[in-house]
Amino acid sequence: MKKLLNTLFITQPDVYLSLDGDNIILLKEQEKLGRLPLHNLESIIAFGYTGASPALMGYCAERNISLVFFTMNGRFLARVIGESKGNVVLRKKQYAISEDEVLSAKIARNFIVGKIYNHKWIIERMTRDYPLRIDVARFKAISQQLSAIMLDVRACEDLERLRGLEGQAAVSYNKLFDSMILQQKEDFYFHSRSRRPPLDNVNAMLSFAYSLLAIDVASALEGVGLDAYVGFLHQDRPGRASLALDVMEELRGVYADKFVLSLINKKMVSNEDFLKKENGAVMMRDEARKKFLTAWQSKKQEKITHPYLGEKISWGLIPHAQALLLARYLRNDLDEYPPFLWK
Repeated sequence: MKKLLNTLFITQPDVYLSLDGDNIILLKEQEKLGRLPLHNLESIIAFGYTGASPALMGYCAERNISLVFFTMNGRFLARVIGESKGNVVLRKKQYAISEDEVLSAKIARNFIVGKIYNHKWIIERMTRDYPLRIDVARFKAISQQLSAIMLDVRACEDLERLRGLEGQAAVSYNKLFDSMILQQKEDFYFHSRSRRPPLDNVNAMLSFAYSLLAIDVASALEGVGLDAYVGFLHQDRPGRASLALDVMEELRGVYADKFVLSLINKKMVSNEDFLKKENGAVMMRDEARKKFLTAWQSKKQEKITHPYLGEKISWGLIPHAQALLLARYLRNDLDEYPPFLWK
């Protein structure tokens, strides 16, 4: 299993990144702010527009160090990747399956089963842990709805119907999301998902968490030799990492949603951490983003026993484990792709 290394977050907008030997140098107006050895890093995430030297980008690409750029508002811009090092036979198999709707549906339904199963157990955990603070009957009813939809998904071999079932399950789950926010209700609420732009504090954090998770999953897929841009559930679109979006479906709830809810319910964020722009868009302030990223890194270090592999690994390695299992399935080493089922 891959070793989980550190992620370097550059949150100042006017820092230029350069290379000196095997070290990354942080420069601000020609003044050296810091120097870090690159062998301790698995990814570098920079916010702002100042950029990085071609030498650093080449170094990172050759050594599979993910180098990612966001705007200061937290919108994903680009990810630097090097020459494709994947097994050509594995990628040809991936491409062939992506062109076959029946074979694609066989894999896609497992992504969706994982997503719905995990959403169901988030709901069940809430009924167990907070029975006096939520409407238990309502939560149980939606949990049963998700179980019924999951059975339909397992039997489905049509991609369009699968997408419809996934949509039904998402609507049911989202009806309860606001009820899972137990603190700071005046400032943190969830009425519906808003993406471009996010229109409230909760959606601003969800969008940021999903962007970070998508980057981790894309890097994991590239690391095992798969093409992160050719998916089975999400259709191909220029510039979209469709396979990364496929695999992260089963991780959205247990990885990103629960993380955002914990920040709110533990009062690690407050309304003062957010800025509302004239067009209604809500964004995190710089200090809030730093708190978010620090907590995200801590979350990645927490240990969990992988339900299929039976190994105790950190949360940050879950995307790598699922990428590995997907590659094994495509190589015919497994009869079926095993989604990540949390409980």
